[in-house]
Amino acid sequence: MKIQLKLTLLSCLLAVPMITQADSKDGIYHKGWIDFNKNGRMDVYEDPSAPIEARVKDLLSQMNMDEKTCQMATLYGSGRVLADALPTDKWKSEIWKDGIGNIDEEHNGLGKFGSEYAFPYAKHVKAKHDIQRWFVEETRLGIPVDFTNEGIRGVCHEKATFFPAQCGQGSTWNKELIARIGEVEATEATVLGYTNIYSPILDVAQDPRWGRAVECYGEDPYLVGQLGKQMIESLQKHRLVATPKHFAVYSIPVGGRDGGTRTDPHVAPREMRTLYLEPFRVAFQEAGALGVMSSYNDYDGEPITGSHRFLTEILRHEWGFKGYVVSDSDAVEFISGKHNVAENAEEAVVQSVNAGLNVRTNFSSPAGFIKPLRSAIGKGKVSQATIDQRVSEILYVKFWLGLFDNPYRGDGKLAEKVVHSKEHQTVSLEAARQSIVLLKNQDNLLPLQKTLKSVAVIGPNADEQKELICRYGPANAPIKTVYKGIKEALPGAKVIYKKGCEIVDPNFPESEVLPFDITPKEQQMMDEAIAAAKKAEVVIMVLGGSEVTVREERSRTSLNLPGRQEELLKAICQLGKPVILVMIDGRASSINYAKKYVPAILHAWFPGEFCGQAVAETIFGDNNPGGRLSVTFPKSVGQIPFAFPFKPGSDSGCGTSVTGALFPFGHGLSYTTFGYSNLKISPEQQGVLGDVKVSCTVKNTGKRAGDEVVQLYLRDEVSSVTTYVKVLRGFERITLQPGEEKEITFTLRPQDLAIWDKNMKFQVEPGTFKVMVGASSKDIKLEGKFKINR
Repeated sequence: MKIQLKLTLLSCLLAVPMITQADSKDGIYHKGWIDFNKNGRMDVYEDPSAPIEARVKDLLSQMNMDEKTCQMATLYGSGRVLADALPTDKWKSEIWKDGIGNIDEEHNGLGKFGSEYAFPYAKHVKAKHDIQRWFVEETRLGIPVDFTNEGIRGVCHEKATFFPAQCGQGSTWNKELIARIGEVEATEATVLGYTNIYSPILDVAQDPRWGRAVECYGEDPYLVGQLGKQMIESLQKHRLVATPKHFAVYSIPVGGRDGGTRTDPHVAPREMRTLYLEPFRVAFQEAGALGVMSSYNDYDGEPITGSHRFLTEILRHEWGFKGYVVSDSDAVEFISGKHNVAENAEEAVVQSVNAGLNVRTNFSSPAGFIKPLRSAIGKGKVSQATIDQRVSEILYVKFWLGLFDNPYRGDGKLAEKVVHSKEHQTVSLEAARQSIVLLKNQDNLLPLQKTLKSVAVIGPNADEQKELICRYGPANAPIKTVYKGIKEALPGAKVIYKKGCEIVDPNFPESEVLPFDITPKEQQMMDEAIAAAKKAEVVIMVLGGSEVTVREERSRTSLNLPGRQEELLKAICQLGKPVILVMIDGRASSINYAKKYVPAILHAWFPGEFCGQAVAETIFGDNNPGGRLSVTFPKSVGQIPFAFPFKPGSDSGCGTSVTGALFPFGHGLSYTTFGYSNLKISPEQQGVLGDVKVSCTVKNTGKRAGDEVVQLYLRDEVSSVTTYVKVLRGFERITLQPGEEKEITFTLRPQDLAIWDKNMKFQVEPGTFKVMVGASSKDIKLEGKFKINR
């Protein structure tokens, strides 16, 4: 709480308009206002006291078509498209001489300039200010730039605080913790001069084959929506725009294939609304997000970025979205180049702008969008009114950000103290601890005693750093490996590390379907690991995936451990030593052998910079694991689609296929035990517009302090359409001391009870609802019912 309060106060200080630019051109900087159009008087759009709507209208009335169309494009930074590190004279002849909508990932440590302008932070902020000053002082109307950046694991900036992947954040099931992560990210982004963060990812990961499952909070729309809401609110209360992505129906490409596929989600309309759109509805209707990224897939043959239905009817008319829509890279280009629903690039631009797109982003010159757009306007394919509407929405965001009151965001000196501060590292460590899920603990093998004399730490992820750093997170992040964490936890013991095998074998991915002889090098690595295991009292295996196997454009056709990993695991288990398996991975895995033969299994996802410390603390009992699975682990890839929530009979056996989950949604064990009692439902009868309160008492019945995630599930007993067996409608992570108990109360609102009925109307249907409270979707402790009357 102290950390959160401090961060809030800091952000408030940073939001105060302060014009400190000395010796600036033409004396446009005045006390309390800036003469952006350099006409010597305060226009309405330059007046900080005027309403945003009036300022937008005034500025729009002064803009010519070249200036308007330039606001509708991204200039990609860091040498990717914007080749110059700082403004040059030739900018006056570039397409952005009339302004630009936003500059993405400028000097964040990626791209051709690397660290040169990312760190020290004072140099970074000065470079940003120099670029912003050029747009303010050298363009006719001085419209400031929106500096955008990625931010799903912390701000995508060199040496910023590095958090667990979103799949790990989702496994915390902790709304307050996600809000704290957002506070850290907002504070660091603000002092570094960013104004718009492309976060959170609100895709619902229902297919674990898909490579971007690692970037998602989970497979359930309620869980994803509630966690995403916390991130959005934390970012935007610091006057940063939150731009959730990828809208819409992006996360379920045919066959779970990413890469060149990225199309053809096989999702029925009701499922689309219930599962894939719901987190975005929460983002805009409840959290008020002012940005959104449109995806490059189609839905039912209609490309999303060219869909008036999605970008205008649903997003703006139905949900009341007020911000601007930015395209994902290639989303506009795919309209003609992949989906083939437009004859050429100009027609693709026409479709996207008329549909509702505000800003096109791509790793290519903004001229590739702006010039076809101007041509289309000249031919009457896009109306003046449409352009004015799109640009006014962009300007609304820029005024909301305060860019016309203080365009020079960021403070280099303060950034040196704030970015990756000890307080922020504490939040990252806590997130890593809370993300760890104890999948199995036979005979209470864990936690281990620190009296061990020898431990073997084996596996391709045991001492990995490079391939655990995400392109969408801070560059050059420091990562403490599991091997190092174990060594530090056992200073008096002999801790031996052997890699054992690589993440994948030389014939991957063909080795997923065909056997290949082991190479001499592979055999040597395995032999060395086995020899080390023989000399140890306990073996800690660290297996799973990495950026090599799970990320954007890294989808798989198998969920088994890749390469020689399972072969290595079997060889070690046959030695008869106590074995603990630590999974470092970004997706659900079919670790059937491990579940049957390995006594203790921890899943740590991608824990971020404190990976090794969090894992070691958990293995030796300094951290009692309380994470819960936010995805279902299938037994076989052949079961897919196989994700929560399930329809009736969707997992029925037939005698020729495996059934049931390897580990169900919401599963997670602890080093202590919990008891549930005293379920209360009030009222037991309610009208269709009323709320229902559900409460219960949870007690720590064990001998250790620990976290329990109390989960509330609901079933509509009889409905006009087939609904799910149970749906998640509440969750609360609590910490209890031994013997301590706490009453947990959930409030069910009409939104939680409603369904899309047979006429595709979203409404609450009268009838009986079953309440289920428990520790996972399968481990239900308490049940009750209430009735909704007409």
